[in-house]
Amino acid sequence: MRKIIGIGETVYDIVFRDGQPQAGVPGGSTFNTMISAGRCGADSCFLSEVGSDRIGSLIKEFMAGNGVSTDYINTLPGKSPVSLAFLNARNDAEYSFYRDSRESHPDFRYPQIAPDDIVVFGSFYALNRVVRPQVKAFLEYARSRGAILYYDVNFRPSHKKDLGECMDSIFENFSLAHILRGSHEDFITLFEEGDPARVYDRWVGPRCSEFICTCGADPLSVRSPGFVKEYPVRKVSTVSTIGAGDSFNAGIAFALVKEGITRNQVEKGLDERQWDALVQCAVEFSSDCCASMENYVSREFGARMAGSLGRREPQDEVPEAVTGPS
Repeated sequence: MRKIIGIGETVYDIVFRDGQPQAGVPGGSTFNTMISAGRCGADSCFLSEVGSDRIGSLIKEFMAGNGVSTDYINTLPGKSPVSLAFLNARNDAEYSFYRDSRESHPDFRYPQIAPDDIVVFGSFYALNRVVRPQVKAFLEYARSRGAILYYDVNFRPSHKKDLGECMDSIFENFSLAHILRGSHEDFITLFEEGDPARVYDRWVGPRCSEFICTCGADPLSVRSPGFVKEYPVRKVSTVSTIGAGDSFNAGIAFALVKEGITRNQVEKGLDERQWDALVQCAVEFSSDCCASMENYVSREFGARMAGSLGRREPQDEVPEAVTGPS
């Protein structure tokens, strides 16, 4: 089976509502993606770091219990990061982070990467100057081995002060990625522009051909050379939106495996049938995540999805592209 491989940070999220703690769960943007993928039966592993404390041990136990390999987790002296997530009336979260400051990090141990494996990366972790050399080296290695690289921009307004320092790395990530996802808020923060068409034409398209732009409760936009389509967002009753976007990413990665979509197909440009399958799966993952205080899809959802894997072999031939509405 093709692997889904993530690289990112781990934190322990303590979730508050009305000033009172409601739940404590392991988290981190790409970490959440990998837990959702692991719960759905995907061959999953995660490259990251934890502290040598009780929380670090808890996080590794949680990964193993959810089908995500811990073989590529570095355990560093000190405390694991903790975040406080404060839910508002719309069940969206504002965060405060608490972490040990480290100026050096050991190199990651790399998993074996085969052609058409999927590598997921993103958020500020993929830009942080302290780990940027290790992250970039792994991404370049994975790309050279034939993997599909999926980048979630996830650039929070709180990091806008760092924009000048990390813009070169942002554009490097755009160029390394085969599929790029961002929210209109990300691009407003980065470029003071939230229109998907203008973002794609000016900044994304010249570097990465396959683009997903999410717009909250408004339709999401997909753009690929010669193809444009908007997809409505499912209206669901939310308990918490923490991890919804991360689970969306897991749904895209899972569908790439399930549908047998290869890197060769991605590089040639995906067609409407393929995008329909990817987006439908991603929306199902995201909707399920919103129904609980966890940061990932439920175990019940994962058990249902696991039965659908392994039925499709990669297909090298790309059907003739169908152009959607502009």
